[in-house]
Amino acid sequence: MPEWRPLRKRPRRFPEQSGPSAPEHSMDPRSTDERPLADRPLIDTAIYRDGVRTATPSSLAETYRLLRDEPGTMAWIGLYRPAEEELLAAAEEFDLHKLAVEDAIVAHQRPKIERYGDTLFVVLRAATYLDEAEEVSFGELHLFIGPNFVLTVRHGQSPDLSAVRRRMEEDPDLLRRGAEAVLYAVLDNVVDGYAPVIAGLQNDIDEIETEVFEANPNVSRRIYELSREVIEFQRATQPLLTILRSLEAGFQKYRIDEELQRYLRDVADHATTVAERVDGFRQMLDNILTVNATLVTQAQNEEMKRMTEASYAQNEEIKKISAWAAILFAPTLIGTVYGMNFDFMPELHWGLGYPFAVVLMLAVCLSLYTIFKRRNWL
Repeated sequence: MPEWRPLRKRPRRFPEQSGPSAPEHSMDPRSTDERPLADRPLIDTAIYRDGVRTATPSSLAETYRLLRDEPGTMAWIGLYRPAEEELLAAAEEFDLHKLAVEDAIVAHQRPKIERYGDTLFVVLRAATYLDEAEEVSFGELHLFIGPNFVLTVRHGQSPDLSAVRRRMEEDPDLLRRGAEAVLYAVLDNVVDGYAPVIAGLQNDIDEIETEVFEANPNVSRRIYELSREVIEFQRATQPLLTILRSLEAGFQKYRIDEELQRYLRDVADHATTVAERVDGFRQMLDNILTVNATLVTQAQNEEMKRMTEASYAQNEEIKKISAWAAILFAPTLIGTVYGMNFDFMPELHWGLGYPFAVVLMLAVCLSLYTIFKRRNWL
């Protein structure tokens, strides 16, 4: 499995994002909406001509009007968890297919790409690694790509489309290539965002390997939880390869710009690397789980062995104690019989009674000792 390497520098790379990920925010200084950014369904909307922002409408209705009145322009609308009526209004304006709109309203879709006439519908799953919680957070993004518009609908904090918009506006030559260029930039941002997740998961797996061989009792639960995250991450990344192959298959049919084709192929290379790493993580976790089960079984066997040995040693001691108790019981029994104070007892007035009793005690004790010795009780 190839080692993860930093994404190589590509032509026309955008400036690195700074600051924590946050909902895309409007660049319009005239905005008077005092609600928190995360509560605004309309995050940003702009009209572009030749890769340059020419207008920043304050509402969707104004955006639609400017787009109709100014031929040769492109609208880029960013929505964050919009209400159903807002999305239906956009669907009516841009003639979006009802199935795609339904997916965007319901959310919780798997990554996919579908074409409805001149409109391309793409679903992406972005991922963010949370260092403090040591877990992966997923966001969902829906894109409607039309001839003269881009409509993005986000159902999570990631990806940070404000950074994508800034990068595109700083490179008008790329932005003027149209809505497909925006799709490339979003795909590039999502795939690049997987790199910290890969690094975080690799670190978690390394820690788990150490805990497994240190016999940490809680490691099984952590392996299970991490396996679920890797599976979820695989569900987000694996379909990306199908999306990018579908885009590549349509290069000639839809006359995609050649320079943009190179960028999309580069994104596909990175997505393939990510998919391979995630697949490797899943195999590693399966192997770690097997090793952990083997080590737990070995530990249990060792514990059973120790318990068996302790039980065997205890039985040996009990046999010795029982043997000596039987040997000592014989003279006690004889002495008890001859110690009874009855007037009429055999050998009670016999002159050799005492020597006979002593010899009898010794004989019984010696006989019992010999028997126990032969049976390895002593």
